[in-house]
Amino acid sequence: MGKVIVVKLGGATLGNHDTTLEDIAFLQKQGWSVVVVHGGGKMITDWLEQRGIATEFIEGERVTDETTLEVVVSVLAGVVNKEIVADINALGGLAMGISGVDGAFIQGKIKHEELGYIGEVVKVNPAPLQALLEVGYVPVVAPVSLNTGEKTLGMRGVLNINADVVAGEIAAAIGAEKLIFLTDVVGICDQQGKLMPQLSAAEAEALMAAGTASGGMIPKVKACLKALSGVAKACIIIDGRQPHALLNEIEGKESGTTIRRAK
Repeated sequence: MGKVIVVKLGGATLGNHDTTLEDIAFLQKQGWSVVVVHGGGKMITDWLEQRGIATEFIEGERVTDETTLEVVVSVLAGVVNKEIVADINALGGLAMGISGVDGAFIQGKIKHEELGYIGEVVKVNPAPLQALLEVGYVPVVAPVSLNTGEKTLGMRGVLNINADVVAGEIAAAIGAEKLIFLTDVVGICDQQGKLMPQLSAAEAEALMAAGTASGGMIPKVKACLKALSGVAKACIIIDGRQPHALLNEIEGKESGTTIRRAK
């Protein structure tokens, strides 16, 4: 399959003038095997607001009741996933959309009752991704999973799983060389707001414990640590709003924060 990278696209980084999908199509043509995991949080929040439903987050994860779950699945596995697939194909790439439910690819269980239908990953079956990569597709992954945990009568069979978490689990499961987060911040900053360009896994973990890495950065750091527990050499959190941020990273023009495992 060649060199494999996992790219997590934050919903806030995708716009009319975004160059990320152009970069993905280009990298595919250059022989890279690319797996895309996308979010869609902003659109989910907008859809919920239109229905008069308030959004609550706990440690960066969206509390998901049954109504919210319906919106999450519609937006992630539907609108956002298909728009990304269509755009990559239109740019000359070859992409295929897949959710964690398809082929029981991502299996999860309820994380905490207070979070509702938010899941934690218990197993990743890499076979569907490997099959797509081997025949030349860019798999575009919507982060919903099959609910394989204990279910009471009437409980849904689908779970909402944080896209950052899914990206880390996939990177570890398929032996990705790199995990790259394209987000709407410059990277991880210290308490004075200064960018921290290089961190060890231990230093990143300490930043979470100290509260310096907080909110939505927590699942990103945890995902990096998961990926680094596999064969990944580095995880990078960069500002995906910058033109060709992904291609620049691959070409060695470093920006953002790079987390590396101990040698």
